[in-house]
Amino acid sequence: MSRFEALGVQCFEWKTRGHDQPADLGEHLELAGFARQEEETVLIGEIAALEGDVRAPIGIDVRRAGSDSLHQDVAAVGRLHAAVFPGHDPRSEEELFRRLREAIGVEELWLAETADEVVCAGRVTVSGTFAGLFGGATALQWRGRGIYRALTAARAVAAARHGATYVYAECTDYSRPILERAGLIAVTTTTPYLRQGRA
Repeated sequence: MSRFEALGVQCFEWKTRGHDQPADLGEHLELAGFARQEEETVLIGEIAALEGDVRAPIGIDVRRAGSDSLHQDVAAVGRLHAAVFPGHDPRSEEELFRRLREAIGVEELWLAETADEVVCAGRVTVSGTFAGLFGGATALQWRGRGIYRALTAARAVAAARHGATYVYAECTDYSRPILERAGLIAVTTTTPYLRQGRA
């Protein structure tokens, strides 16, 4: 931790897995100043399970964030995340923008939007034959309409174009049943622990 602080890193995350040892690792992290975040389920499966002709509802457009509009797109996703995730840290938008601009491999941000706002968003990364789905969020009033599923299908198609055949996802209780119905399998859990540095 002192190394991160010496480098000027103000906030960092330690991700635990459900099978990590020691079993009380989370307690040790909390004693060291980390704050426990929401537990998520890790799902894996074949990328083909998520592909298909899955259409968003009428009035919703699904697209990849554009290079020319990246600032605006990331800001819009930030507003969505602030509404969906309690305790959202606005600095995460700066990190997301940096990651997308400096990505060495494949990392894309996808959005589902009305004419007025982004109502669902998520990232996809590809490393070799594995794709990762991260950061999925849907505005509360837009849930239950198939928007997240359509966004996930679009990300899966994009990942397959980049050579992915398998997928890894970290899911909340909202997205887990959607991805399980598509054929992904739960293999463990993951719990992030966040440590805020000195201001």
